[in-house]
Amino acid sequence: MHYVFDFGAIFQGEYPDILLRGLLNTLALTGLAWLLAFAIGMLLAIIRMTGSRLANGVVTLYVAFHRNVPMLVHILFWYFGIPQLLPVSAVDWLNSHGSEFPLAMVAIALVTSAYVCEDLRSAVRSIPSGQIEASRALGLSFLRTMRKVVLPQAFRIAIPPLLNQTLLLFKNTSLAMAIGVMELTAAGREIENYTFRTFEAYAAVTVIYLGISFLIMWGGAALARRFRIVGAR
Repeated sequence: MHYVFDFGAIFQGEYPDILLRGLLNTLALTGLAWLLAFAIGMLLAIIRMTGSRLANGVVTLYVAFHRNVPMLVHILFWYFGIPQLLPVSAVDWLNSHGSEFPLAMVAIALVTSAYVCEDLRSAVRSIPSGQIEASRALGLSFLRTMRKVVLPQAFRIAIPPLLNQTLLLFKNTSLAMAIGVMELTAAGREIENYTFRTFEAYAAVTVIYLGISFLIMWGGAALARRFRIVGAR
């Protein structure tokens, strides 16, 4: 093997700044997409529990659509397809303000929200129905029952699957490079293009991804232990 490793080549000049910008964009994309996905997923889960057949059917179609189409296709659709439906002034505004990041964030959030919805719904279904019936018998409305009784328990039960979705979302942000978002993977590719140090550039990116993934898993495990329901397996 004649390849000479030179990791110093990717940590000199402007290359560390490129990596840092990519990392910050990845973290921002992950955080914003997760917040939007969680809010939408929780709303969809509540709608599915209302008992309305029409509402349940609409949410079921939403979940099936977003879970069975590759996320990359969703990102490309939002970036190339959705702007065609908007007024010219709105498209010009998006282009002038960098539409790649927000459109990628929305696409990733919508896909993730479908999984969050199902995780929360599964957690709610694991709660004894007698608790819901008792709450309604005490005079609590459906929404207050969800807010005071059901959802607090469901969130605690759903921490492990939600942790898994957080990891997947974090890793899937790399797909945003397909539409020009300068996230961590794109930063590694740019450094590789400048330095021709392919192994070193992507090794650095890999280590960063692993480090953050382990931090997410550690934090999620600590959170699960902190909010574990006594007696639950």
